[in-house]
Amino acid sequence: MSIEVLKRAPDELVQAAKRAKQEVQKVPDSMPPRTSDLAAPIMHLTGHAAEVFCCKFGPFGDILASAGFDRQIFIWNVFGECENIACLPGHTGSVSQICFTKDGTHLVSSSTDKTLAMWDLETGVRVRRFKGHQSFVNSCNVSGDPAMICSAGDDGTVRLWDSRRRHCVKTLNNKYQVTAVCFNEKADGIISGGIDNHIKIWDLKHTEVSTEMKGHIDTVTSLSLSPDGNFVLSNSMDNTVRMWDVRPFAPANRCIKAFVGAQHNFEKNLIRCCWSPQGTKIVCGSSDRMVYVWDTASRKLLYKLPGHSGSVNDVDCHPSQPILMTASSDKSIFMGELK
Repeated sequence: MSIEVLKRAPDELVQAAKRAKQEVQKVPDSMPPRTSDLAAPIMHLTGHAAEVFCCKFGPFGDILASAGFDRQIFIWNVFGECENIACLPGHTGSVSQICFTKDGTHLVSSSTDKTLAMWDLETGVRVRRFKGHQSFVNSCNVSGDPAMICSAGDDGTVRLWDSRRRHCVKTLNNKYQVTAVCFNEKADGIISGGIDNHIKIWDLKHTEVSTEMKGHIDTVTSLSLSPDGNFVLSNSMDNTVRMWDVRPFAPANRCIKAFVGAQHNFEKNLIRCCWSPQGTKIVCGSSDRMVYVWDTASRKLLYKLPGHSGSVNDVDCHPSQPILMTASSDKSIFMGELK
């Protein structure tokens, strides 16, 4: 058996090499351009032993926190391999919501054990435990420096706390259970929502309701103040996300827009929504295992993101990069970059 060696002219070999190089260079062009510093376009974080109810990016975007039914608060690196760098045990009930302080040095958590806790993130130690609620604490929010904390519970109260003190500073009594709470822009008022379907703005100076906004026809599960402080976003079990004008002299009809698509089901989880850092997008979790992203101005649905195998309970947007984080009943967290 003979082998025939085929010879080519040198210029033909050069042309073939150029063609091969061009083909190799064209391959990356078919991939979508990266928009963030994540190690991969989608990162999947696992480690929780039960449903994850809440997640939050740190104010500088370098770390994130997650918590849920397993009573543990996990701290993770956002970039690189997304290592789990700390675990904060201490609550004896599921953790319902978490918030970072403005300077990023502490974390505040609310729990079904009827307490709130403040954690030192440098040492991983609980430095404050706030007692006062007589039932489950459903929500918490932080504002200012030194940090002021507001909380809402199934005992029908909205409470104001000073992070430097152990006891409650003010108690605002509501007739029904309160499921969501946040500060207004100046932190001189608290916005709350609950099973009475109404959103109330409490005047802290006079300890009374200054404005009551009606429109939802089922329990309000989430409240989120816009980056400019002029609007508040609410999610409800009536399967609508609404945008409200909370400026002092706004018209009587404060409901500006309604966004439809996100779902609630028999689980009755407190599914949360949030704004993008510039306020141009609105994001909401959903019981149908999807994440919904709308354009704020046009109300157009931009993304309906799959991936989770359980209800998506909480969402958050990175403070400086187009990264979306989601927490789910499937015990995991996703981070993904958007265009």
